[in-house]
Amino acid sequence: MTFYFHKEAETEFLEAIEYYESCTPGLGEDFFLEVNSTIQNILSYSSAWPIVEDDVHRCLTSRFPYGVLYSIEPDCIYILAVMHLHRHPDYWKSRL
Repeated sequence: MTFYFHKEAETEFLEAIEYYESCTPGLGEDFFLEVNSTIQNILSYSSAWPIVEDDVHRCLTSRFPYGVLYSIEPDCIYILAVMHLHRHPDYWKSRL
């Protein structure tokens, strides 16, 4: 199975990478690898994580305070948000 980012989800992911890299060199790459590992877990076990809204699941990263919100489509995983857990929790709902 493959995955696709909602345009805004991809933007927030890239912005978070840049932010972490600006804090500490190499931390942006660590964040990138952590989110990619989380996405690989989602691809392997897409139904394993709880549904938070309608058919949207949330899988938490291990090292950073982020969750990947996604829906399971017939032929792919659609990533709606790479969400900081301390941000307003409903900001991504307009992407449904």
